[in-house]
Amino acid sequence: MLNSVKGLVQTFISTLHGLRRPVTQQYPTVPTPVRPRFMGFPALTWDDKVGEPFCTGCMVCIRNCPTQCMSASMKDNPLNQEGKSSRRKIVDYFEINLNRCILCGICVELCNFDAIVMSHEHEMSTYQRNGDRVSLPELLRIGSKYQEETNWIPPTVLAKAKKEADDAAKAKVQVAAAPVAESGGAETPS
Repeated sequence: MLNSVKGLVQTFISTLHGLRRPVTQQYPTVPTPVRPRFMGFPALTWDDKVGEPFCTGCMVCIRNCPTQCMSASMKDNPLNQEGKSSRRKIVDYFEINLNRCILCGICVELCNFDAIVMSHEHEMSTYQRNGDRVSLPELLRIGSKYQEETNWIPPTVLAKAKKEADDAAKAKVQVAAAPVAESGGAETPS
């Protein structure tokens, strides 16, 4: 009998919670909000300092993609020949079939050049079967949009800055500890 009353009370409480006003999102006019760590479709990043994509077309992401949804090719970098860029090769052609992509993020983890990111883009439906094949200009546009929205900094630059800060902190600790070591430590009163 007591369990029946407990169940009745629980049902009554959940009914009261269900009587609040419904929350309706006006979908097409109001974009769906996403969390900062949301992993949407892959996109390519743009190097503003040099004026070229970070991608070199090395195909590491393509070889390791479990669904083989990407294809790319590389070309000689004209900015390298002019001495403006350190990249000898850059991407010439890049395409991702978003219908086949499983959003696993393996391509992002394997990229040695911070050239590919999982953007916040997730609403790219089309009416054609191959309408979700995204080429290089569109991938760069999505990537640039992501970089602006999140104030993206390449992970290698962040890691380098963190290492320099850690090294500076260690040097500061060593300098502060040096006078104590030279004096032989603090003398104890007898």
